[in-house]
Amino acid sequence: MKRGRLRVLLGAAPGVGKTYEMLEEGRRLQDAGIDVVVAIVETHGRAATAAMTAGLPIVPRRRLEHRGVTLDEMDLEGVLARAPRVALVDELAHTNVGGSRNEKRWQDVEELRDAGIDVITTVNVQHIESLGDVVEQITGVAQRETVPDAVVRSADPIELVDLAPPSLRDRLAAGLVYPAERIDAALSNYFRLGNLTALRELALLWLADEVDSALQDYRAEHGIRGTWQARERVVVALTGGPEGETLIRRGARIVDRSAGGELLAVHVSGQDGLRTADPAALAAQRALVESLGGSYHQVVGDDIPAALVEFARSVNASQLVVGVSRRGRLAAALSGPGIGATVIRESGDIDVHVVTHAAAGGRFTLPRVAGGALSVRRRILGFVVALTGGPLLTWLLVALQSPESITSDVLAYQLLVVVVALVGGLWPAVFAAVMSGVTLDFFFVAPLYTVTVSDPLHAWALILYVVIALLVSVIVDRAARGTRSARRAAAEAELLAAVAGSVLRGDGSIPALVARAREAFGMSGARLVASDGTVIAADGEPVRDDRHLRVEVGREAVLELHGSESEQLDGSERRLLDVVVAQLAAALEQADLQRAASSASVLAETDRVRSALLSAASHDLRRPLAAAVAALGGLRAAGPALDDADRDELLATADESLGTLTSLVTDLLDVSRIEAGALAVALRPVDTADAVLAAVDELGLGPAAVELALDEAIGPVLADAVLLQRVLVNVLANAHRHSPAGTPVRISTSSLGGQAQVRVIDHGPGIPPERHGDVFTPFQRLGDTDNTTGLGLGLALSKGFTEGMRGQLVPEQTPGGGLTMVIELPLASAAAQEGRIEG
Repeated sequence: MKRGRLRVLLGAAPGVGKTYEMLEEGRRLQDAGIDVVVAIVETHGRAATAAMTAGLPIVPRRRLEHRGVTLDEMDLEGVLARAPRVALVDELAHTNVGGSRNEKRWQDVEELRDAGIDVITTVNVQHIESLGDVVEQITGVAQRETVPDAVVRSADPIELVDLAPPSLRDRLAAGLVYPAERIDAALSNYFRLGNLTALRELALLWLADEVDSALQDYRAEHGIRGTWQARERVVVALTGGPEGETLIRRGARIVDRSAGGELLAVHVSGQDGLRTADPAALAAQRALVESLGGSYHQVVGDDIPAALVEFARSVNASQLVVGVSRRGRLAAALSGPGIGATVIRESGDIDVHVVTHAAAGGRFTLPRVAGGALSVRRRILGFVVALTGGPLLTWLLVALQSPESITSDVLAYQLLVVVVALVGGLWPAVFAAVMSGVTLDFFFVAPLYTVTVSDPLHAWALILYVVIALLVSVIVDRAARGTRSARRAAAEAELLAAVAGSVLRGDGSIPALVARAREAFGMSGARLVASDGTVIAADGEPVRDDRHLRVEVGREAVLELHGSESEQLDGSERRLLDVVVAQLAAALEQADLQRAASSASVLAETDRVRSALLSAASHDLRRPLAAAVAALGGLRAAGPALDDADRDELLATADESLGTLTSLVTDLLDVSRIEAGALAVALRPVDTADAVLAAVDELGLGPAAVELALDEAIGPVLADAVLLQRVLVNVLANAHRHSPAGTPVRISTSSLGGQAQVRVIDHGPGIPPERHGDVFTPFQRLGDTDNTTGLGLGLALSKGFTEGMRGQLVPEQTPGGGLTMVIELPLASAAAQEGRIEG
């Protein structure tokens, strides 16, 4: 019997429409004449979902008693007996009631498939077994009901039922997911926007991996060796050398440029085990790869380029990162093209990045033109070639000597002179010419084995050797000098461009200029010292006080360079150094201007706040002060003639005005304390319900104005009781003032991950998300033109008080319109575990 197929509808969270989609597919199959039954569907009271079951055959549920409670479960035996073509099974990760045939519903599904029944089922990403720890980190909720990855991966196909997080929250707020009494708790906990976004990304990435695995299987089955670059997959080749970290970080940056990219590092070891790298370096590089979210691989192969390309093709890589060869030019010339060149030739449609690094001699240094055009190393190498090539050539020519070979012998020694001139320049070539002439005379010209020159022609031959050597050496020397000059010109241009770019970038330009100067002039250390002795920037080795080059940078700093060549800068280098110094002076001036601008902006902000304070004080303090003065003046003017009722009214007016004045002054003092960081906070365990009820009582709001949904299971929070009540009073008063008439403000409490949340929800006009930060600015009244309600400090104070209690005050959009203020504070139990309070 052919095993039944499994089709999985995957969702990021409850409510995205998986069950609805499953039932809709069942209807389509039924309309196509296929035998479909509803094995089990959980509607969760959703009318639209329940309506979709109409007209579909439903297998009655089996009723089981568990611990005195009667529960419904899918009747597996009934479905097997019915033997439909397709069974609709909701909630694949469900745990069956004790006494059922199988412990898990996914095991029931496996039995249905074994019986040849196709199954369409639903599951949320948080129930996939391998993602349990990740989901717990995101949501703070451990998942007890999980389904093995292998079961889900066996489905053909897996389909994602997707819904944008804001749309899902709107559905939840409209009551389309949970009943009304669970909406606020869900919105403030599991269904927070950040949670839903992370779960959605997790579902997309998991499904992308599954699709990628299916693609790999397809390519393997059809023998497709070319890469299909469905997404960026970057392979970094590691040798175990010091350049590995540079290559890994470059590969990681390439991956970061594209969403869903993958980083893989690979090291090729020899089959004989003789080609080994530093194990400690490879271990460190492996740890770095994994910390950047990549994976490390090791393959065996004697042909490194072929092994790298084969591995890249096997993982369907789009890009390959290799390092510049650490070999010198002579080694490269003698041993042929390096690994990088071979990889580029064989890579085909895989992009190859050849990355320079410090081990390849990539440090930028200006070439020096002064002195010989060829380096000392080249000249020494020329002498070595003459001393080794001469005897070897002589041995070979003596072994092949014949009376007719004198011409070829002369040409062979002439070739040796040319080779030495090309390698070592003038003086090694002169040495080779003299030695070859003497050798020719000693071994090949009669009389043999003597240095006697019996024939003037032989003397001319020796002179011709020397002349040829001189001419070739001069040509080589001039070519090398021209090459060196061109390299220096290019290097100077690069240095000037880098210097100008460093200044234009602004931030970090001074350290960059100091480092560039040290590298460019081949120094071992450099530092920029202010006139008071403060080191502004330094690079390389510490500058020794006994020997260094000092150059003044403006009137406020000195650039100090030290190294083996710090006293040997030629004229052109001095000019370049002057350019660097001028740019350093400009950068220092720019830094001074930035500091001045920053100070000015702080003063401007302070002045703005002061102006707002004076404006608010002159306006908002005038009314209660004027009312109090008028009341007291009336009492004094009327004297004994005033009756008791009028006297009581004037006293009440004065008392109310002075109370308002006291409240305003208190707010101003509190703002000053918050700005100065001198707010006194006494953190103690506080019951959130008590604080909420006290705030409601203080404002005198009744049941018609406030709707409470307090979670009794929440423990005390770590807070200052007085400050928390003031925060609640300010936030609740603001919500009540902006709520439509007849619409109560809702206050709900919940907890998640060691934090408690108090949500004050209104359905007023709300505030655009881009202006949420403005509500906490002192002396601001967004959408409130009534300037008799205070200084506009309520929410600014509330935010300062909340943060002083180690919490957060965050505004959110209320689904359906309005503003929700979320007060988040640490639970006292969690704070006690962290050692922030005792007991």
